[in-house]
Amino acid sequence: MLLHGAVFHWRRIAVLFVPAIFATASFAADPILNHISPAAGQQGTTVSVSVAGKFDPWPVQAWVDAPGITFKPAKTAGKFDVEIAKDAAPGPHLVRLFNETGASAPRFFIVAREPQTAEVEPNDDFRSPQKIATLPATINGKLDKAGDVDSFAVTLKHGQTLVAWIEAYVLASTFDGMLRIVDTDGHELAFNHDGRTLDPFLAWTAPRDGTFVVQTMGFVYPGSSAIGFTGGEGCVYRLHLTNGPFARHTRPIAVARGKKTPVELVGWNLTSTHAEIDGTNFPAEATTAELALPDITSDLPVMVSGIPEILGVKPDSHAATAQTVAVPTGITGCITRPGEEDRFAFTAVKGRAYEFKVNSAALGSALDSWLKIENKDGKQLATNDDVNGFSDSALTWTAPADGTFTCAIGDVAHHGGDNYFYRLAITEAAPSVAATITVHSANIVAGKTSELKVAVKRANAFKSKLQLVAKNLPDGITATPVDVPEKDGEVTLKLIADADAKPAGQACTLVLRETDSGAEHPARFSLLAGSENNGVPQGYTELIINSTEHLWLTVLPPSAKPEPPKPAEKK
Repeated sequence: MLLHGAVFHWRRIAVLFVPAIFATASFAADPILNHISPAAGQQGTTVSVSVAGKFDPWPVQAWVDAPGITFKPAKTAGKFDVEIAKDAAPGPHLVRLFNETGASAPRFFIVAREPQTAEVEPNDDFRSPQKIATLPATINGKLDKAGDVDSFAVTLKHGQTLVAWIEAYVLASTFDGMLRIVDTDGHELAFNHDGRTLDPFLAWTAPRDGTFVVQTMGFVYPGSSAIGFTGGEGCVYRLHLTNGPFARHTRPIAVARGKKTPVELVGWNLTSTHAEIDGTNFPAEATTAELALPDITSDLPVMVSGIPEILGVKPDSHAATAQTVAVPTGITGCITRPGEEDRFAFTAVKGRAYEFKVNSAALGSALDSWLKIENKDGKQLATNDDVNGFSDSALTWTAPADGTFTCAIGDVAHHGGDNYFYRLAITEAAPSVAATITVHSANIVAGKTSELKVAVKRANAFKSKLQLVAKNLPDGITATPVDVPEKDGEVTLKLIADADAKPAGQACTLVLRETDSGAEHPARFSLLAGSENNGVPQGYTELIINSTEHLWLTVLPPSAKPEPPKPAEKK
C-alpha cells in the first residue's frame, strides 16, 4: 500500500481573527461555554448544535481558530447552526463565545471527513437499541440524565473484529466512560473502562454471525461519593465503531519528516500490513500528523520525527548484548515478556547533556515505563519513572566522562506482551525556551493601560536574547516590546489603549522573539489541569487540544470598569 496521495492534517491551530462590532453600550456578563453538542460535523454540511454554559443576553458571537467553520446563532438561546465548508480543515478546533464584555474559555468542535450519526433516544435498553446499519460509523451523543445507558446494535460476521472507542474525557466531558458489548439476551461479551486515557477502547472478535449491542455509560467525573451512572449536559461523547481495517500504530512508531518511510501497520482486520508514508510535505514544526490511509477506516495518528528512526533488535536485555545506537536516534521497541528489560548502548561526551524520552502510555500502550542510565559496569547513574504526572518516562542527564553508556527501559509492574510497545528517543539536549500565560482573556479600557504577565523558562543553556512582543492587537492598542531578563521568571508587558480606541474583541498573541534571528516562541495558555483528591483524579491531563497561543483581548469604552484577567472556567 503506497501512501503518496494520503490526506493528512496536523493537530495545530490555524489563525483566524474575528473582530467584534459592538452596537450597544450596555454591558452583560461574559459568556461561559462549557460544552458543544454534538461535538463534531462533516465537511460540507450544516449542523445544529447546542451549547452548555451561561449566555446573558442572547445572542452571542463565536470565534473559531480556522476559516470555513461559521457558528451562526439561532433564535433559541443556546443554539447555533454551524456551517462547515467543504475545504474546512479536518480535525479538532477551538471555539470561543464572546460579547462586548469578554469571551469564554476555548472549547472543542471537530470537523470530520466522514458522515456523522446522531444518537437517538430512547436507546437505554439493550432490547431496543439504536440500529447502526453501516460500519464504520461515528455516533455523536450525550448521556442525557442520571442512569442513562446508550445502546447501539451492529451486525457482524464470524471472525470479524469490532473496534470501538469513545472520545469523552479528551473533550473535557463530565463522565468517566465505559464500553461493553452484550448479545441480544443481555449477556456481557466484552468490557473496557480505561484505554489510552480514561476513555475506553475495545477490540473484540465476533464468535459467530449475528447482531451485537454496544453500550456506553459512565460514572460522574471527577469522581464523587455518588453511586450509579451519571448524565447531564456535560456528558458529551463521540463513539467510533468499525469492523473494517483499523491501524492502531505503525512500526516504527515515528515517521521521518522530509522523506518517505516504509512502515508496518499494527491493528485489526488489515488486508495489508505494509505501507509507505510520504513525509515530504510535513511542515517543519509538525510533531504529529493524522493520516487518511487508503483502505483504512479511521485516521491514523503518527509521530513526526526529525531524527533517524530504527527498530529495536532482540536480544538486548543485558549490557553485553545491548543494541548499539547512534545519537540522535528514535527506537521503536516492545517489552515482549514479563520482567524483560531492553538496553541500548550509546557513546557520550563528557559534560554534554542528553535527553531520553519514552512515548508508550500516551500512544495507547500498556507499558508503564521506567528508564535507567548505566555505566559500562552496570552501575545506575540516573533513573526516572513518571514525569510531570504522566506514566511515560523522561530524563535529562549529563555525561560524567567520555565513553559508552547504556539506556535501559522496562515496565514498572514487570509485565510484558505484544501490547507493551514504546518509542525511546535519545538525543543531545537542545537549548529551548517556553513561555506560558495563566489567563485566557483580558480586557482594557479606552484611554487606560493594562498589564499581561508571561512566565519564561529556559532549558539546556538557552542563551539567545529575547523580547516579549504582542502581535495582532486591536486597532488603537499598542504595546512596546520588553527585553526579557536573563533570569527566568515573570515578564510584564504593558498595553496602552488610545482614548478613542473603539470597543472590540479580538484574538491576539504574545511571543518571545529572539533579537538576533527573529525566531518566535509563542506564549501559550494551557487548557489542562490535573490533580488528585484523596487518590481520585481531578481535571484533565490530555485533551484533543492541550493549549492555545490565542489570548482574547476585549477593548471596553471609557465608562466601563475593567475586570481582572480571567483564568479558565472551572467545572
